[in-house]
Amino acid sequence: MWLLRFLMLLALIVWIGGIIFFAFVLAPTVFNVLPTTKLAGDVVSVALTKLHWIGLASGIVFLGCSLIYNWQKHGQLRAFAVAHVFVVLMLALTAYSQFSITPRMRELRADLERVQNGYNPLIRSGMSSEILTELLSGQFDRLHIWSTRLEGGVLFLGLGIVVLTARRFGSN
Repeated sequence: MWLLRFLMLLALIVWIGGIIFFAFVLAPTVFNVLPTTKLAGDVVSVALTKLHWIGLASGIVFLGCSLIYNWQKHGQLRAFAVAHVFVVLMLALTAYSQFSITPRMRELRADLERVQNGYNPLIRSGMSSEILTELLSGQFDRLHIWSTRLEGGVLFLGLGIVVLTARRFGSN
């Protein structure tokens, strides 16, 4: 049982610690240190993808170990325990961010770069490059807000799981 508890705690530490490090250390630092926002965005994009994969793996490890722990201790999986529901929500938010929002943000960044380098596919429609840049930037900013909200939601759900797990192990 100690191994299951260890793996559950390790999964939470890695996932939540990664989010905290990313949000409060890595992202602000690269935007302050690197010479261009494009370069900083490239670093943050790669780091966020790795964070998402770490989160997905950690969530699966936590969920699997927690279900086995319940089965061994209580003789049932307790699949709909609050901590399990929270982990599934965290996995869903992370997957949505990774497979829906992040790719669209990468596309918008690439489109912005092309427009800034003189390519305007809408020139025949009379839309200026400045208006197109503003439109693409606005779309990117909205997705960035949603990405940040999703990561914040994952963090708060994760902190909730830490509380639930501490209470759960404290009652042994």
